[in-house]
Amino acid sequence: MHEQEIIFTQQVSGEIDRQVQAMSPSRVFVLADSNTSHFVLPALQSESAAVRNAQVITIPSGDINKDLTSLQSVWKSLTDAHASRYDVLINVGGGVVTDLGGFAAATYKRGIRFINVPTTLLGAVDAAVGGKTGINLGGFKNQVGAFSNACAVIISTTYFGTLTRDELLSGYAEMIKHAMLTGAEAFGETMTYDISETPGDSDELLSLLEKSVKVKRDIVAADPTEHGIRKALNLGHTVGHALESLAMRRQSPIPHGFAVAYGLVVESILSHIQLGFPSPTLHTLADYVNRHYSSMHFTCEDYPELLQLMSQDKKNRDADHINFTLLRDLGEPQTDCTASGKDIRDALDIYRDMAGI
Repeated sequence: MHEQEIIFTQQVSGEIDRQVQAMSPSRVFVLADSNTSHFVLPALQSESAAVRNAQVITIPSGDINKDLTSLQSVWKSLTDAHASRYDVLINVGGGVVTDLGGFAAATYKRGIRFINVPTTLLGAVDAAVGGKTGINLGGFKNQVGAFSNACAVIISTTYFGTLTRDELLSGYAEMIKHAMLTGAEAFGETMTYDISETPGDSDELLSLLEKSVKVKRDIVAADPTEHGIRKALNLGHTVGHALESLAMRRQSPIPHGFAVAYGLVVESILSHIQLGFPSPTLHTLADYVNRHYSSMHFTCEDYPELLQLMSQDKKNRDADHINFTLLRDLGEPQTDCTASGKDIRDALDIYRDMAGI
């Protein structure tokens, strides 16, 4: 994959125009969902010549729509417009848009260029960076996808002021994960920063975001296709994706970052059981998550379904061995760990006790 340029700026429109001019595409297409087409796109169209003159493709908002139906609609729109490999697609939105738009671009005519403009904290810190694209399939998260780097990712907090508290918290869970992979100082900083009390469009948040993205950027640069250290970025996600999929099956979806926050606690408990991850750090994390993210209700009767969902995780070598990234301590990830069904059930029991459910 070609290297991905990541730009941190509060001058989004000017940077889009600079990138498009440098690429000299035949035409420009913009992909947005129903939220960003209403809240963000009008401002970009008024300020950016490239966006103003682009053909807009819109998909429904929400992770439930990150599916084959939406992907086919993007492919059809590009086909109907006779888009060529010399064109460029600008994905403006959260993780759903950058995941699906990146996959559409990676596969249309075997690949056209694309730019990601994340408009959510979660999209900026996670989905838009690193080259992972894809869609959900059959109730499983990100079941079909490809590694494909955007030509550029333009990161700004300019549009975060439109986000709800839950949307900010959802993105912040990935920043907590990055801090846990880094060390005690970064973890302490995330535990003392209250994202719910911060204006979404603050320069202070942009600075913290840049530090967090650097963690992912450095790991991805060392292992772009997830054969080694990049697996560390899956911390919290084996359990998190299972909880998220369970909520989707119940027709009561939860934000991705909330599922990751719960997954970080459960997998930290597993880390304590298997690797001796420090109990005080575990309790600090659990207390932060309980205070800010509430909890998702599930019982021991849901364990078989959760284990089945974990067994379908794409990181597993086979269905009999569920793969986790665990921590010996902050900044000391251990990839390719497996856990017995008993240890997983014990960790879920302890999590439910700590969360009061």
